[in-house]
Amino acid sequence: MDKLIVENNGKATISNDGATIMKLLDIVHPAAKTLVDIAKSQDAEVGDGTTSVVLLAGEFLKQLKPFIEEGVHPRIAIKAVRKALNLCVSRINELAFKIEKHDSEKHRALLEKCAATAMNSKLIHQQKDFFSKMVVDAVTTLDVLLPLNMIGIKKIAGGALEESMLIDGVAFKKTFAYAGFEMQPKSYENVKIALLNIELELKAERDNAEVRVDNVAEYQKVVDAEWQILYDKLEKIYKSGAQVVLSKLPIGDVATQYFADRDMFCAGRVQEEDLKRTLKACGGAVMTTVTDIDDKVLGKCAHFEERQIGGERFNIFQGCPNAKTCTMILRGGAEQFLEETERSLHDAIMIVRRTIRNDSVVAGGGAIEMELSKMLRDYSRTIAGKEQLLIGAIAKALEIIPRQLCDNAGFDATNILNKLRQKHAQGCQWYGVDILKEHIADNFEAFVWEPSVIKINALTAACEATCMILSVDETIKSPKSAGGEMPQAPMGRGMGRPF
Repeated sequence: MDKLIVENNGKATISNDGATIMKLLDIVHPAAKTLVDIAKSQDAEVGDGTTSVVLLAGEFLKQLKPFIEEGVHPRIAIKAVRKALNLCVSRINELAFKIEKHDSEKHRALLEKCAATAMNSKLIHQQKDFFSKMVVDAVTTLDVLLPLNMIGIKKIAGGALEESMLIDGVAFKKTFAYAGFEMQPKSYENVKIALLNIELELKAERDNAEVRVDNVAEYQKVVDAEWQILYDKLEKIYKSGAQVVLSKLPIGDVATQYFADRDMFCAGRVQEEDLKRTLKACGGAVMTTVTDIDDKVLGKCAHFEERQIGGERFNIFQGCPNAKTCTMILRGGAEQFLEETERSLHDAIMIVRRTIRNDSVVAGGGAIEMELSKMLRDYSRTIAGKEQLLIGAIAKALEIIPRQLCDNAGFDATNILNKLRQKHAQGCQWYGVDILKEHIADNFEAFVWEPSVIKINALTAACEATCMILSVDETIKSPKSAGGEMPQAPMGRGMGRPF
């Protein structure tokens, strides 16, 4: 299910991405803040599994609470948690399935499955096949380092989700345009692009400056000089051979007309990140002066056009030589829906990046958690002492993930968990919840896959948070520094107050 969070200013956010929800909540309790931090760290490190982290940490604490209340020392509990974590991590590494990278088709199919698994719980799960292909295409166009900011996501309201598309190159919204803009050609082949950081328009005079002239001719000279400067700039740009001029600062009406007469296209007030992505894709450099524009600093691309998408016109650069960037254009009904789609895609993109980097996967859908739970339960029976009970409790806590999946889908959780325990005891290690059939299934066969790094990171973060909260035995609110207010002066006769 999704949560609708309304902020003070009335802005509504609909999301079920754990980290997004946690960031928007105004949390005061110090222990709860720890949980927010682990959700954020999971979001930054892996991008998905944010909800799982919080669930796990909460459940660990819940299962250990009765022991602490009965007087088990927290240190023993912490030791048990650490022990269980080490066992789990080594078990995940044992079970994880390695991917062969050299077989590119298999590798691609695997990435798509991981992306689809990440979208299963999101709003857009009906279109997950369509989007998982798109996400994998997007990530595979990037270079080795897989920088996230090279995937631009533009949202346009209207149209259907299936009309979303991936542009191999850069696309951004048509900028504010002056008269003469419509006369410019709207598509080019093999074009040279000048990227500028210059204003190409007449400057308004300084308000408080004073120029004394005694006849009209002299005044004309002042005006002419100003126009001449502008025309010189424009001519230099034209001479450089650029056909598309992009500038971060405004390009005025005179310049627009001048370029239109010479069959050049210009766009002023381009947003900085768009300009940077164009720069990355097409090469060249962003110039702050027009004096030495030559081929070295011009970007190149095979095809440029301006196209109407929905209610917006977009400038699209395709076939860029250094093209290590791409742009997703998302379509859809409501604005909140688009934002949630963007968040879901972000999760999927992060997952695909992680899977490319760490090439091992495990089965999702609660399968791996059940297996770990069984392993810990078996282990706990082989040891004596209090740890036996504590590790048993942690084993029980791991079952929260499949249990929560059942609750979310509206199934009878107890019934399904009993079936799962039986299967895992028989040695079917990949059995998990099957949401579609309200039953259990072999999730490895059903391609519900997740990178093992998510699971390891989630368990580690949850255990660390648990240990941290357990190790605190007393909370003291320091009254001196609370809120950092100024020390209150004793009430008395203040400055200028009458007797």
